[in-house]
Amino acid sequence: MVTRRDALIHASLFVACCITTTIANGPVFAATLMGILTCHEFGHYIAGRRRGIDVSLPYFIPMPPVATFGTLGAVIRMGRGVEDRNKLFDVGASGPVAGMLAAVPLLAIGLSLSQVGPLKPDDMIEGNSILYALLKLAVFHRWLPSGGMDVQLHPMASAAWVGLLVTMINLIPIGQLDGGHIARAALGDAHETWSARLHKALPVIGIVVGGVMFAMALHAGRTPLSALNYAKDGLIPWMIWALLLGWMRRSAGEYHPPVSDVPLDPGRRRAAIAMLILFVAIVTPVPFRQVL
Repeated sequence: MVTRRDALIHASLFVACCITTTIANGPVFAATLMGILTCHEFGHYIAGRRRGIDVSLPYFIPMPPVATFGTLGAVIRMGRGVEDRNKLFDVGASGPVAGMLAAVPLLAIGLSLSQVGPLKPDDMIEGNSILYALLKLAVFHRWLPSGGMDVQLHPMASAAWVGLLVTMINLIPIGQLDGGHIARAALGDAHETWSARLHKALPVIGIVVGGVMFAMALHAGRTPLSALNYAKDGLIPWMIWALLLGWMRRSAGEYHPPVSDVPLDPGRRRAAIAMLILFVAIVTPVPFRQVL
């Protein structure tokens, strides 16, 4: 049962995030992003309640609006470990699915309101995922960025792109992230070993991505120092994600509570594969980078 004090905390955090996201990028951006995040979190909440799991209302996380999106997303607290793998899968997958059902049409609408224009040397551009690139291709009938041109995002499209990025991060199959719950439900207790290995691999992925970007910048004629500056955009996000996930693992305890030996039912096994395909479709190796 939600007490009056709890309701006040949840509502205050939500309002604070609405304010910080509005200050950061305007009311259209704020309404779009907060709508996506709310759908995501209430997907978890409704699924948890329907499956008899003690879950809290979402705690939205406001951030200073300078050099951020104005929010770090939201979290939901589960009162106890979930042993039933089918229930754990339902709660873990429901948030990303609900968020994507909101984000994809909003991104398509936002792209239709956007313009294609020339890139300037000092521009920072958002990264492509397979899904995002295909949506741009569908709307503008060309692969972007290319030929010194890229889409100049309408605030709705910008917020929906952030929604895809947040979903991608949440679907990383590590620890207490949504992807961690999904992988735990699919793999059982063996997931803990794979989760730890993947966590260690995140900085390595960042180094590889940064190395590729460094080589591309050198090939484009940049000096080694300028190439390093370009490559940092591929390295830093993966390092940050590794540090944040390490902090989350320590804060929540190193391990998930043990789950049942009963595997997922066939329908949920197929759904778990679909969630993996979704993750691949929205992976954004370089969230932001300079124009090369």
